[in-house]
Amino acid sequence: MPKAKIQKTNNKEKEKVSFQTPRGMRDILPYEWPLWEKVYRAAKEVAESYNFVKIVTPVLEQTDLFVRGVGESTDIVEKEMYSLRTKGGDRLTLRPEGTVPAVRAYIQHGMHKLPQPVRLYYLEPFFRHENPQAGRYREFYQFGLEVLGGENDPIYDAQVIIATSRFLEELKLKDTIVHINSIGCRVCRPNYIRKLNEYYKSKAVCKDCDRRLESNPLRLLDCKNSICEPVKAGAPSILDNLCSACKAHLKGVLEFLDEVSISYTLDPMLVRGLDYYSRTVFEIVSGSDNLALAGGGRYDYLAEMLGGRSMPAVGMAAGVERLIEAAVAAGGLVQPKPKARIFLVHVGEITKRKALSLIEEFRRHGVGVTEALGKDSLSAQLERAAKLGAPLALIFGQKEAFEESIIIRDMSTGVQEPVPLEKAVEEVKKRLH
Repeated sequence: MPKAKIQKTNNKEKEKVSFQTPRGMRDILPYEWPLWEKVYRAAKEVAESYNFVKIVTPVLEQTDLFVRGVGESTDIVEKEMYSLRTKGGDRLTLRPEGTVPAVRAYIQHGMHKLPQPVRLYYLEPFFRHENPQAGRYREFYQFGLEVLGGENDPIYDAQVIIATSRFLEELKLKDTIVHINSIGCRVCRPNYIRKLNEYYKSKAVCKDCDRRLESNPLRLLDCKNSICEPVKAGAPSILDNLCSACKAHLKGVLEFLDEVSISYTLDPMLVRGLDYYSRTVFEIVSGSDNLALAGGGRYDYLAEMLGGRSMPAVGMAAGVERLIEAAVAAGGLVQPKPKARIFLVHVGEITKRKALSLIEEFRRHGVGVTEALGKDSLSAQLERAAKLGAPLALIFGQKEAFEESIIIRDMSTGVQEPVPLEKAVEEVKKRLH
């Protein structure tokens, strides 16, 4: 974590402290925000077009919520959570993901009484103590969709994948591939786990996988360590060990995707990194560099794990930072040019006071005005207007204030024309359009 920089100044060696963002966290600067705004707008429009409604949950949740929901043996719970104990003794954690809080809210607020399924979406910050890298931060933003309750129907799995694909298309991320798998259910998964244990017990694997073999053998298929890659290539396939109900469910999901012409590839090594998943799991990756853009799956047992009644559920999450980087690289997101505004130039103290009411008059009529009321020099203000790319400058001096007029200056030609104040808004709007 970066420390505050201490600089010694003068002979008295006074300490000057310079603070920076913590490691793995970042500021979203004003010139970056328009790109984020485009992603937010696309997320909202796509989510609401599929009848999802927004939910906002607290940044802090009880630590045990994630231990139960995400899984005690997962990397998130073991290594990555930011947790604290309050003065009152409560153990709280900065939320590392969004599905568990959404299901907690569903249970707590009795959403099972609403028409089912309940479709929720969120776009919020989350926190994980990971190694920072390209597109991955310790504070990060995710767009998530959750379909909670209703029937255990593969059409909902397909709809989440379809909505996610449409969202990526809105960001002009069209060269994508859906990787999909089924990790079975409580009926067929135990038998597959036994086969996996039998296969791996005589194999040399990394330290993490050696530990996971006892706690969560499925995660061995997710390992990217070079020692484990050739070993997992020969592991038994989950697809060959599904029960008839899980086979039928997966078949249904694929048929729905075929119906809307969404291409996919079956990936028996895909398991996802959270313990709550069952049956369908998926990731959507960019075709050019195999970068994961979004992922999710079904989690029919999660509500029960959190103390609620058992219910079907399926969802997905997509990291906003990674989406922005991928969309910018693909040319789908372009930094917009600042919106040109008219620039008000004042000359003298009297006009500075009157300028405020004039600015409000323009804004009431939908005309954006920028100014530099802290500057008095006419040339400095006109120079500022030129730098900002203002199409028009309004020059308001003491003579104009006395005559109740204003000078409109075309910044591209330098041509100036006085107009009565009462017609200023009308004349400016005419010239802007």
